[in-house]
Amino acid sequence: MAARSSYEELARQLSAVGAVKRGLARALPPECPAGSAAVLTLLDRHGEMRISRLAELLSVDMSVTSRHVTHVADRGWIERSPDPADKRSRILRLTPGGHAQLDELTRRTTEVFAHNLQDWSDDDVGRLIALLSRLRDSFACRGSGGCVPGRHTGECRTGLGDEAHARTPV
Repeated sequence: MAARSSYEELARQLSAVGAVKRGLARALPPECPAGSAAVLTLLDRHGEMRISRLAELLSVDMSVTSRHVTHVADRGWIERSPDPADKRSRILRLTPGGHAQLDELTRRTTEVFAHNLQDWSDDDVGRLIALLSRLRDSFACRGSGGCVPGRHTGECRTGLGDEAHARTPV
């Protein structure tokens, strides 16, 4: 186990990551804020779904999710159609315009990283990716039925782990 002072510094560094997230958010077009980008990303990753599942993946209240969904639907980036299994529910899916918007968001965030990390080697970026993934795994494992510390198998996931973070522009 690391020294307590190392954990304190880690907490400070993770708090400072907000500056990185704000820098990435500034790269987003004004018509597609971070919440909208997250909706597009999750629909791309998981395919069509009900709004309740989207709210789970976003880890936000249904009312917040509904606002994000309305925003992206009004721009034609997703479509909402009746759920054949329950006509009261809607199925959300990306439209071709949504795929194009997501491609643009990915291009923009990639450019921000390329510009700001131009003095980093591929190995440095790879190490950061590996350590951030390991950090997420460590937190994902600690719920009920979680893995033994240091021995993550992936079986402890609640279904929200890595999936919620794939290709997220911000």
